[in-house]
Amino acid sequence: MRSDAARRRQAIVREARRLFAAEGSDVALETIAEAAGVGIATLYRNFDSRTALADEVALSILDDMQHAADQALGTIATSPETAWAEYVHRLVGLDLGALAAALAEFVADEISGAVRDSQIRTLDGVERLLAAARAEGLVRSDLGALELVLAIGMITRPQPEVIRAATPNLVPQLVSIFLAGMRPSRRTGEGSHPPEGSEPV
Repeated sequence: MRSDAARRRQAIVREARRLFAAEGSDVALETIAEAAGVGIATLYRNFDSRTALADEVALSILDDMQHAADQALGTIATSPETAWAEYVHRLVGLDLGALAAALAEFVADEISGAVRDSQIRTLDGVERLLAAARAEGLVRSDLGALELVLAIGMITRPQPEVIRAATPNLVPQLVSIFLAGMRPSRRTGEGSHPPEGSEPV
């Protein structure tokens, strides 16, 4: 593929990620093409259907997630607090709302084999990182990889302009609260609920 053709394809995927996150996977393909600076015919030359584009968006995000988890796993033993916080903040920038939108386009049996395989590998990597974070006392045991990914996707989903204007620091604040809430409770060692049978303090 020529370099200019590769750049156009990358632009289409980049804008599809952004628009899927902001508006859902049913955003008009013409809107994506316009945002990417190409004609609709160029979009269809690269992706012959909405399904093909949604697959590419999902694969792009899953690949970024896998790299982020691998890098965090490489440093969490030596700098656990920093590695974990940096990983969560990297997830914040990965358009996870677009991943949810892309996957929601299909029922489970219709997800392509490539996307299914990538999703399994990626979530396995996230689970390995979560296990390392739990060992460092950074994450409660009832948080799984899928819950983590979906929570970040919900926190970072773009909001209407009026909401952004009224709460300009909303996402950083929610991420900070989420990081704190993932920690095991010091009193019970797990979550925020007292052990069964105990009386409230």
